[in-house]
Amino acid sequence: MWYWLFKFVIVGPLLIALGRPTIEGAENIPTSGPVILASNHKAVLDSFYLPLKTPRRITFLAKSEYFTGSGLKGAFQKWFFTAVGQVPIDRTGADAAQDALNAGARVIEAGKVLGIYPEGTRSPDARLYKGKTGMARLALQTGVQVVPVAMIGTEKMNPIGSRMWRPAKVTIRVGKPIDFSRFEGMAGNRFVERAVTDEVMYDLMLLSGQEYVDVYAASLKKTAPVADSTPAVPRIPDSKAS
Repeated sequence: MWYWLFKFVIVGPLLIALGRPTIEGAENIPTSGPVILASNHKAVLDSFYLPLKTPRRITFLAKSEYFTGSGLKGAFQKWFFTAVGQVPIDRTGADAAQDALNAGARVIEAGKVLGIYPEGTRSPDARLYKGKTGMARLALQTGVQVVPVAMIGTEKMNPIGSRMWRPAKVTIRVGKPIDFSRFEGMAGNRFVERAVTDEVMYDLMLLSGQEYVDVYAASLKKTAPVADSTPAVPRIPDSKAS
């Protein structure tokens, strides 16, 4: 219930007024059954606008810290992420990557829509970065289609490090579903997982018009950190095969 209240009553009207969002290619999202929506990631607001304009409910994987915080802020975060149906994952253990993949698989097996950011983190400069192979491993294991989704304009409305939202036009472009059944039985093959990942990233590059950078965004952030006090919805980590 809370998911739909946030979408249509509590937060949705404000997002519509500020971003005037439009979606192109919504018909490419299956109306039923499991599917992975793989999106580029420019801003925290990607995780707000994508569910806002997508007809079906989307489940993201959220880091467990959002559910275990203390004080008023911790209680609010736990309530919010639980209310909107997000799935907690522990990213600190040795098996964190596999645990995240298992959590994603459970969402898919339940026939739901799983939202994934293949880059693994937000882009530090609005360019498109190398995708991690966790998404590919999940798609190959479950056999579901991957639908590429390009978020455009969210970085102008919600620049990294900003605390306030700024009015800016937001556009969502949805590409054709990608069927990887030709690789059936090849899950775990690191070369196939990289090929699947690169195919999705290529479609995202075409849809978004972003410049592509063939390095991981996380590695770039380690060498040139950007001040950012805004929490992000976590992403499926890379598989061990990459």
